[in-house]
Amino acid sequence: MAIIHLVILLVTPLILLIVYVKQRYSYWARQKVPFIEPRFPYGSFYDGRNKAQADISRTQYIQMKDKGPFHGLYFLVQPLITVTDLDLIKTVMIRDFNYFPDRGVYHNEKHDPLSAHLFAIEGNNWRSMRARLTPTFTSGKMKMMFPTLAAAGNVLSAFMVQTVGEGRELEVKEYMSRFTIDVIGSCAFGIECNSFEDPDSEFRKCGKLFFDTPRHSQMIRLFLRLFPEVCQRLGIKSLRDEVSQFFSELVRDTVNYREKNSITRKDFMSLLIELKNSDGKMTIDEVAAQAFIFFAAGFETSSSNQTYCLYELALNEECQEKARKCVQGAIEKHGGLTYDAACDMQYLDQCIKETLRLYPSVPVLERKTFRNYQIPNSNVIIPKGMKVHIPAFAIHRDEQYYPNPDLFDPDRFSSEEVAKRHLCAFLPFGEGPRVCIGLRFGMMQSRVGLATILNKFKFSVCPKTTIPLEYAVDSVVLQPKDGLWLKVEPL
Repeated sequence: MAIIHLVILLVTPLILLIVYVKQRYSYWARQKVPFIEPRFPYGSFYDGRNKAQADISRTQYIQMKDKGPFHGLYFLVQPLITVTDLDLIKTVMIRDFNYFPDRGVYHNEKHDPLSAHLFAIEGNNWRSMRARLTPTFTSGKMKMMFPTLAAAGNVLSAFMVQTVGEGRELEVKEYMSRFTIDVIGSCAFGIECNSFEDPDSEFRKCGKLFFDTPRHSQMIRLFLRLFPEVCQRLGIKSLRDEVSQFFSELVRDTVNYREKNSITRKDFMSLLIELKNSDGKMTIDEVAAQAFIFFAAGFETSSSNQTYCLYELALNEECQEKARKCVQGAIEKHGGLTYDAACDMQYLDQCIKETLRLYPSVPVLERKTFRNYQIPNSNVIIPKGMKVHIPAFAIHRDEQYYPNPDLFDPDRFSSEEVAKRHLCAFLPFGEGPRVCIGLRFGMMQSRVGLATILNKFKFSVCPKTTIPLEYAVDSVVLQPKDGLWLKVEPL
């Protein structure tokens, strides 16, 4: 009799689990929505342990695109929805934004205050912070910060002249990362990082920790985004402790020093201090969080964009020469690499945007439903709290919008071609009210870095160049798996 009771105790939870999983995995079938068949326990992401998010998303997109404007997925046992139709994407991101105002990025203000930055926060907190920060990213502020960018570019150029000699194979990502670290360190914190003299500075180490070795695996990060309330109650952090400690202490020390000595600089930190003191609504933790995301977003996304652009220009010599002539023409016209010269490099801009198309830093954009939403021209309701995926990487490589989509062709971004295309066929910065607030700064940083070195160096592939590229599996953004090597020669 005891054995029977034991068997019942063991078998009953298993049966209940099977029934629960089957019920959860029937959600999209009950809604009559096409979906990717799940496999327990990973749901529709059963190959996510071995592939980068960009590759998974593109495979799913190709599999489901012809089955309707949206399709269902499961992460573990949680249903979510992917939107593939560009008009519907525009509706979600712009027209009906009030239904989808949040990204659903995990943050924990209580236990991990640096994670509560503009990219992640939600609701009225986001609206208030966005309104206060928007004036700091105007073209006027970009012009004010430009001398700092140009100075960092000069350091990059001088170091490469010294390093390259007559020609050398270089891991290009490392050099572009040092350049953007110097730019962000100075523009955001007023600190001279000197990354070319000290590549192992605390700034650099924290940047590598955050992007190259995040605290959690890709699967755990998905879990944090899909079950945020549970994770917040458990006090789970998303940032590494050493990263949080470094930036929190750095911001507190910088703010205290500047306020004590009445120091004002033309940088992002001074703008944040001004906001903190003008209305008294921004706490020191909020200042630290905004400074951190300025660093994180500006450092990695821009260095990756420049690296990928040099990779494509190395593979396409004709495009490289055309970009170089564009740079040299603007420099000659404006008497140097000035702000006006950087804004007058049309073909280089096209190269940068074509690179963003091929290699968007965030392969899948996310939104979270604020309240129940009925999808137009359907009976399907997206329930409150459900995640909506927008597969930017896959859309950027859809031949319907970009013929020969894997081919690097900057002419796709001539003004005539852009005018022919749907607004939401190009989403490297997102779109709508939650479009990336720092896109102007990111574009300017890429222009300066690329213009500086294309003006003096030629890039070509070498035996160490990986063709085609593979992407890192656990990185929080789209990064090459094993670095990116190119041959660099002085002109």
